[in-house]
Amino acid sequence: MNSQRIPLIAGNWKMHKTIAEAEAYIQALLPKVSSCEGVEVAICAPFTALQALVDSTRGSRVEIFAQTMHAGDSGPFTGEISAPMLSEIDVFGVVLGHSERREFYGESDHALRAKVPAALAAGLMPILCIGETEAEHGDGDTQRKLRHQIQEGLGDVADEQLGDVVIAYEPIWAIGTGKVATPDQAQDICGFVRALVADRDPQQAERTRVLYGGSVKPDNAVALMSLPDVDGALVGGASLEADTLAAIIDAAGAG
Repeated sequence: MNSQRIPLIAGNWKMHKTIAEAEAYIQALLPKVSSCEGVEVAICAPFTALQALVDSTRGSRVEIFAQTMHAGDSGPFTGEISAPMLSEIDVFGVVLGHSERREFYGESDHALRAKVPAALAAGLMPILCIGETEAEHGDGDTQRKLRHQIQEGLGDVADEQLGDVVIAYEPIWAIGTGKVATPDQAQDICGFVRALVADRDPQQAERTRVLYGGSVKPDNAVALMSLPDVDGALVGGASLEADTLAAIIDAAGAG
């Protein structure tokens, strides 16, 4: 982990937790992270819980993120939420292009090319998710896939804003499977991701935080967080318990 970049631990709850459950979780988490210096903490929650969580975390080190958004500010898009709607309630950022959004809802690299700058324009911090399938991993196609995702996702982001985008590398074959990339694999890929940003602007690449995601747990977090090009984690299932996420945050602080 580079000392220039503050590590970020983002817990992605996916479709879990009612408002009551979310508020109980936050009350349990806040005391555990109040003294953890040098780590930024994000909770990526369902739309229904966002306002309550923003209110419950004001003045704390925990920021609240949405799990997706539409690229447009408004329009005939039934069921969608826009970036200005999120920023209005003081949501801090948004996850974009998670593999589940890509797989189940057809979110394309072309769509993300519009969503990332829309998030930035609304003052939201985007976490752009990238990753390869097990078949692509086995075929040695990882770098080609990630290069395409990065070039498209950042295609309409101004060079001077590249460092404002967080990139989360999630090998799809490791999400929810219990499999995890080895530290060497994680470092190689996260270093490759940073090099892709450096192709556009080397100085911005040094600012860009690259997270690892995919079966991150307290017992592997220390090794992952100590890698030079891993600047934190996007945590799925392990983020659903406040104690477990707090242990991963502690690991990031130690790394």
